[in-house]
Amino acid sequence: MDSLTSWFRYMGHRPGEIVRLTLQHGWYVLSAAIAAVIVAVGVGILVRHRPIVREIALGVTAVFLTIPSLALFVIFLPLLHLGFWPTFVALFMYALLPILRNTVTGLNEVSPAVLESAKGMGLSSRQRLWQVEVPLAWPVIVAGIRVSVLMTTGIAAIAVLVGGGGLGHYIQDSFNRYPLPNSVEAGWTGVVFTIVLALVFDAAINVIRKLTTPAGIR
Repeated sequence: MDSLTSWFRYMGHRPGEIVRLTLQHGWYVLSAAIAAVIVAVGVGILVRHRPIVREIALGVTAVFLTIPSLALFVIFLPLLHLGFWPTFVALFMYALLPILRNTVTGLNEVSPAVLESAKGMGLSSRQRLWQVEVPLAWPVIVAGIRVSVLMTTGIAAIAVLVGGGGLGHYIQDSFNRYPLPNSVEAGWTGVVFTIVLALVFDAAINVIRKLTTPAGIR
């Protein structure tokens, strides 16, 4: 109980800072996720009927996930220096695979009979893509976006090590000052608010999915 009281007291002394770093953390994730959605969905559409190119694209994005988080952040320091950009590029690379994989999977799962019916109705290939294939694949694509956002929300905590901000500031402060006073409370703050941010993103994506998915396939 004393620990909980101490933690609330710690947060009570810095509400503005917590809000600022939470918003900064969220911006890192959101900007990288938006860029990853544009690129991954676009690539998924382009490679959906090209098996060799599709496997190459999936293989390359899978390799990104095998690179240790801190190493991937550090790789871009000589080119992008400290701050936002190495964080953005690293998170963008991590976010690609789940979205690309789900885009390809969702599009490939569209029934050929449905496409033939759409073709028989006189729809062009572009119309079939945007009016039939993408809407039917959309719930699967959104599931990939959800995985990417939740994953990068946790990874973004490392941004502080390359001059970025976000909630990783509290986790780093906790490690650097442990076992000095308030070091544990700082760690709790970073972890708890990262989880809260992930839950907010998850709820928002769920709402977007419901609003953007055609009623017949929800």
